[in-house]
Amino acid sequence: MGLMGGSRTAVAGRARRPEDPLVRVGRALRWVILVALALLFLVPFYLLVRNGLSAERDITSPSWTFFPSSVHWSNVRELFDDPAVPMARSLLNSALIAVATTVGTLLLASLAGYGLARIPYRFANQVFYAVIGTLMVPAAVTFVPSFVLVSSLGWVSSLRGLIVPTLFSGFACFVFRQFFTGFPRELEDAARVDGLGYWRTYWRIVVPNARPVFTAVGTIVFIGAWNSFLWPLVIGQDRDAWTVQVALSTFTTAQVVNLHELFVAAAVSIVPLVLVFLLLQRYIVAGVERSGIDD
Repeated sequence: MGLMGGSRTAVAGRARRPEDPLVRVGRALRWVILVALALLFLVPFYLLVRNGLSAERDITSPSWTFFPSSVHWSNVRELFDDPAVPMARSLLNSALIAVATTVGTLLLASLAGYGLARIPYRFANQVFYAVIGTLMVPAAVTFVPSFVLVSSLGWVSSLRGLIVPTLFSGFACFVFRQFFTGFPRELEDAARVDGLGYWRTYWRIVVPNARPVFTAVGTIVFIGAWNSFLWPLVIGQDRDAWTVQVALSTFTTAQVVNLHELFVAAAVSIVPLVLVFLLLQRYIVAGVERSGIDD
């Protein structure tokens, strides 16, 4: 009993021991740095909202104010009522293109990555090296041939021309191949014993257990498709085929600079990206950790 009482006293003494001042200072310094970096990260979002809800004179005024003299919520309505820029249609086009590109890229790249990692093939390594080689080719090199091909197919100013040429990603294929290389073979062997082939094993066993990497790659592809500008600018020649990035570019021309609509349109255009990132950020980290990129 004496030993037990002494041990409890020692534990209580350690628990009541005052914290090292250097530890407190270090913790406070970390919090200060994190808060400062967070505020610095939020500055562009503040500028978008501040200028988007301001009058043109408040944006261009030489005397800066933290808040505009008056908040103009009518700028949002003016943006969607502007006859020169079909903003609602552009947002819809960007959403359709981003979702279709994400789904198609995930399907094609995951199938290619799984095939390169699991299906026995004599030239599997050579094909994989060829896929990696495509990552070293600048996009400008393939831009003109891709445009000629899309034009010859009659896909200019159509969703097909905006989506189909961007469906396959060498980077996504590489990430999936690396992940599937480290995927437990025991699960696939159990599926084979139950009579499942490659396709059913992939669909029923591999995909449900690879959700983090699917989410990570899908998020990256979605953000890239949403932010794409040059290809939609060249292919989407009709106003009905504009994406949100092309629509944003029309607010700044050689004839006119419409700043308040430009800022409010930029703020509206990033809302889907912020929501996607906030909802899926933990899956992005988990997917990158499990993809085996560092191997």
